[in-house]
Parts: sequence; C-alpha cells; structure tokens
Amino acid sequence: MVVGDLDGDVSEAMDGMDAAVYLVHSIGEGAGWAERELRHATSFRSAAERHSIERIVYLGGLGEDESALSEHLRSRHRVGAELAAGPVAVTELRAAVVIGSGSASFEMLRYLTEVLPVMVTPKWVRTPCQPIAVGDVLHYLTAAVEHPVPIAGVVGIGGPDVVSYAQMMSMYAEEAGLSRRVLVPVPVLTPRLSSHWVGLVTPVPASLARPLVESLVNAVVVTDDRAAELSAVRRTPLRDAIREALAVPAPPGPSHALPTDPAWSGGTEVTDVRVRTSTATPAAVWAAVCRIGGERGWHAGEWLWRLRGWADDVIGGPGLRRGRVDPERVEEGDALDFWRVEAVEPLRRLRLHAEMRLPGEAWLEWELDEQDGEGTRITQTARFRPRGLLGRVYWAAVRPFHHVVFPGLLAGIVRDAEQGIPPEPARPATAGAGRRAWWAPPTPSGTGGWSRVRTGRGLHGR
Repeated sequence: MVVGDLDGDVSEAMDGMDAAVYLVHSIGEGAGWAERELRHATSFRSAAERHSIERIVYLGGLGEDESALSEHLRSRHRVGAELAAGPVAVTELRAAVVIGSGSASFEMLRYLTEVLPVMVTPKWVRTPCQPIAVGDVLHYLTAAVEHPVPIAGVVGIGGPDVVSYAQMMSMYAEEAGLSRRVLVPVPVLTPRLSSHWVGLVTPVPASLARPLVESLVNAVVVTDDRAAELSAVRRTPLRDAIREALAVPAPPGPSHALPTDPAWSGGTEVTDVRVRTSTATPAAVWAAVCRIGGERGWHAGEWLWRLRGWADDVIGGPGLRRGRVDPERVEEGDALDFWRVEAVEPLRRLRLHAEMRLPGEAWLEWELDEQDGEGTRITQTARFRPRGLLGRVYWAAVRPFHHVVFPGLLAGIVRDAEQGIPPEPARPATAGAGRRAWWAPPTPSGTGGWSRVRTGRGLHGR
C-alpha cells in the first residue's frame, strides 16, 4: 500500500509497475470538481509516462460523445481523453449504473424504491440504461490489465439487459420483496428539481446526487462489441445482480458494502447494541446465553415477549408456541420460540434469525470475548433491515419497547452466568406444531450428551 496525492506526486506508486488502473472520481466534492478531475488525470498520466508504465486502464461512463452530455458524463469522457493524450496505451472502459453497494447510482435506486410506494417521476425514468454487476466490472478491469497486448481506446461494458430506470425500479422492488411500485410520470419535473427530491428521500449527499440525476437524461447503452476482445465473460443478468446485492446476510464479495464505503452504502440497517462485562468465565456465560427462551423465558419484559408472540400467532407466524428443542443447548437450525438458530460458534458467538412475521429481516446476536482471564465481555446486537416504508414505521413503533427488553435480557444473561443456574430437569417440551420432543438425562451408551427422539419427522438419533 502506497499513500499518495494526485495534487502532488504519485511517482512512488508508479515505480516498478507495468500497469496502472485509474478509478479516481471527484464528483460531489464541491465547486470546481470537474476541473479537479482533469487536473488529477494530467498528474496521473505524467507520472505514468515518467515511469514507463505499459498501460493505463480507466473506468469511465457510457454515453455518446456527439450527444448533449451532462456535466458528469462530459467530465468522465474528458478524463479518458486526457489520460490517452500521452504515449501510454489507455483502455477506457465505459459503464452505466454499477449494481452493487457503494455505487451511488445503485444506492439512489435502492432508497427511492424502498421508501416510496408511489413516485411522481420525470420523463428521464424512461431513458434506456444498460446496468452492469460490479463483479463483471472487476472482471473486465482485470482482463484489461492481463490482456497480452494493451487494447487502446474506448470499450463499452454492460450487462445483458437494456432497461429503463422505471423498469429497474420495478425489478428491484420485486427482488426486495416490496409491493408493486406506482410511478406517476409528469412532464415538468426537471433533473435539477429531481435531485432536490432525491436528496430529501435518500441519504446520498445532494452534492453527489445532483450531477448523477442530471446524467439520467442521457441514454447509456453499449454501442460496440469491443468488450469481447477483452474477455468472453458470462455477463450477469440484472435480476441476478440485484439479488446478489440484496443477499442477507451478505456473503463476502464485491456486491456488498465494504468498510471503506460511505456510511450510506449497503441499504438501511438499524441496530441496538448493548455491551456488558461479567465476572463469569466464557463457558458460564455461553451456557447462560444458550439457555434463553423456551420455558426459561427472556429475563425481562416477559409480557412484551408474550404479547409479540400472540400478535405473531394471530397473523399466521410461529409465535412463541415452538419453545425450544433442548433446554440447555442449541444447534444450528434449531427452532427457538419465534427465532431460528442461524450460527453457533461455541464460547464465541450465537446468532438467531427471526421467523416471526416482519416487514424486514431481524437478527439477535451475542458475541463473547474473554478479558485476560478476568471475566467475559458480552456484546448483544439486535439488527433489523426494514423492508420498504412499512419496515421503517415498524422499527420506530417497537423501538421504545426495546429499551425495556434488551437491557433486561443482557442483564439476565449476566445474572444467570454469575449465579451458575443449574440445568433444568428433563421434561416434555413442545417442539413444534404436530410434534413433541422428549428429553432424558445422559445415558451410559458411551455416546455422551443427551439422547433425543423427534417424533413426527422421522428423525431419530443421539
């Protein structure tokens, strides 16, 4: 890693390199950002020339040079021309909307579609666009660097689908599990007025949203087939790209928010985080965490938990009637009241995923850290990813109750761990609708642990 400044000298970064990839953008950085972009491109090109760089690969924006381009796209093209003004071969990849967290255009699409069931839209929502998955962009960038011979000139890259922004919003709503979005087109909403509206509805900064929205009047589609010279990549369909970007929990990959992305990347996720330190050992705390729910309860606000379970039962959810399989232990896949055990790392982490009826996705997680042999720090995190406007309203409505149940839940776990609550005696426990589970003490069979038989599901084992 080499730190540099394009307003200064980046020679150290260029030293000994064969190729340089240019991903710098100044959009949203205040007045004069377009001139700043051009100045940075000149600095970069000069350094590349001095160090005999073989090739430069640059990611710009689609749009026909002959058309009346927005300031944003015009600046993208000027940067590409400036980089190519010297002797170093430049591959200028041009893309439209990049589908993935951290892409400002995608984030605007995400927030607008999620928050507004009905949208008053200008004519630009009918403009054709050829979006591309961020994974495909990275593939093309890599192919341009590794190609045996530098491919100089402009190369348009895009996914297999050409859609309007209105179609993209509808597709996003379907993949996000939202109701059908209603778009009401009006002829008087200019891009500048639209950008103020976007600034009100989304967390994308207005200084960034404005030039992007003004670019939406330009058709951005691939008009050549030069990308095939770089690579025969199987281009990701738009629906698949959106689905991957929305995957929850997010698997590792380029489609999801990274620590270096802006805070507004990755969609809305609200959290309730509580931290306490217990004098008990990690083993004792882990045992206490694994005992929550079922007949032992949730330590605080029990009437609230029962009320939520009753409400869930009424609307067709599992409610609290499932109880838990084993009063002392949890395994991945176990039902636990209206939760499902999603991840178990013994003595380290337990994560539950809500299966109650919700306008979104919810998790409850505990992480344990031993404190140099002097106790255990417990981090309890409740996470909620709202689905649409209703999800945001739901979180606002239940948040006051969280100030009762979540502190008490963590305090009860600490109290349980420090008092060394013994295991409950074996007893029948409801294991779900239409089945029951019976538990017995450890048997002398040599297998150790609890013997269990789940009837009604054909599963028997120790």
